[in-house]
Amino acid sequence: MAAADPKAPAGAAAARRLARGCWSAFWDYETPKVIVVKNRRLGVVYRTVQLLILLYFVWYVFIVQKSYQDRETGPESSVITKVKGITLSEHKVWDVEEYVKPPEGGSVFSIITRIEVTPSQTLGTCPESMRVTNATCDSDDDCVAGHLDMLGNGVQTGHCVPYYHGASKTCEVSGWCPVEDGASISQFLGKMAPNFTILIKNSIHYPKFQFSKGNIENGKNGYLKHCTFDEVSHLYCPIFKLGFIVEQAGENFTELAHSGGVIGVIINWDCDLDLAASKCNPKYSFRRLDPKHIPASSGYNFRFAKYYKINGSTTRTLIKAYGIRIDVIVHGQAGKFSLIPTIINLATALTSIGVGSFLCDWILLTFMNKNKVYSHKKFDKVCTSRQSPGSWPVTLALVLGQAPPPPCPSPQPGPTCAPPEQMADAPKRGAGPGPGASQDSILTDPRGLAQL
Repeated sequence: MAAADPKAPAGAAAARRLARGCWSAFWDYETPKVIVVKNRRLGVVYRTVQLLILLYFVWYVFIVQKSYQDRETGPESSVITKVKGITLSEHKVWDVEEYVKPPEGGSVFSIITRIEVTPSQTLGTCPESMRVTNATCDSDDDCVAGHLDMLGNGVQTGHCVPYYHGASKTCEVSGWCPVEDGASISQFLGKMAPNFTILIKNSIHYPKFQFSKGNIENGKNGYLKHCTFDEVSHLYCPIFKLGFIVEQAGENFTELAHSGGVIGVIINWDCDLDLAASKCNPKYSFRRLDPKHIPASSGYNFRFAKYYKINGSTTRTLIKAYGIRIDVIVHGQAGKFSLIPTIINLATALTSIGVGSFLCDWILLTFMNKNKVYSHKKFDKVCTSRQSPGSWPVTLALVLGQAPPPPCPSPQPGPTCAPPEQMADAPKRGAGPGPGASQDSILTDPRGLAQL
């Protein structure tokens, strides 16, 4: 116990010295020191890194990305569509009012190209479709009265009855009869459909810049009556043939009309508002949106019914329609010069050029620092006397090389003072040998300095 007592004050003293050292180091000032290294390979690396950084900011950041601009994405947009044309099926002539759903002319609409019609359905009992799971039967015991299959066509009555054709039997259901696949008639409407014309009126607005524009030519009466879209000669005539849209999307029209599909008409408004408004033009692209290579979800179809009365009883015609759905999608961005992003990106560019210095310092001190020559020249410590009056002006003059270095204090624990030639570039290079000549000769090793 008695031997342990002296250790406690010693540990406390060491902790106090460490605390004083950290506190003193906190108030130290560090300033960069410029050293010119005469090494061609290192210089080539330094200038190459600087050049690459400069090219990146000038070409990509400022020219390609236009980072000097304030930007707005997602314009406010409105879309109005109108389809025109007639077509024939095996039994009738079809006009716009019948094959376009819905008829309001919004940004999403369908053009019917094939239908399967189940006419004259009435409420009653009939055989269930064979496509329904567990619908086939051999006797009434295989059918459960009151059973309702959510994927079926009605409620089972408990009877097993002959199917519409063939020798098979299915459970009888109560619902709209006959069921769809028992008496449906297929009709193809796609014979004239490639010549249908679609007018797509689009207007956009960027509220940040108070900029608005539309995709229809201004000031030409009757212009839309005699034109169709052409990217070169009729950019502002947004009248497209359905066959042209499908072709631009890379699809076969006959196959698409038979099974149905979804085609996207993408309108991109990418506007540089530093230029004239006439330079802000729409760009159209077309592609298929539904996954055609997945058989389980390929194609597009929907059902609707037309109801009427016959002898006081409600009758309907069920139509399963296959068609081409058009989705008009509008997006874009606008940019205009702004001082704030310009200053931010210029500051980032100037700061990034310093990466070259960091990289070359790392190469210099890691791979080329033979005999510690470079590290001795790069890192110096300047000591000043605490008792000297006006220590701040003296220290400043010393750092700037305007005064001789002050004498180092008496030896004491802690870092030793650097020799005068290491402390600062004082104008005494030509002096004769002095007390520090032996150490200075080590730092100016001819083999090491030959690399500078």
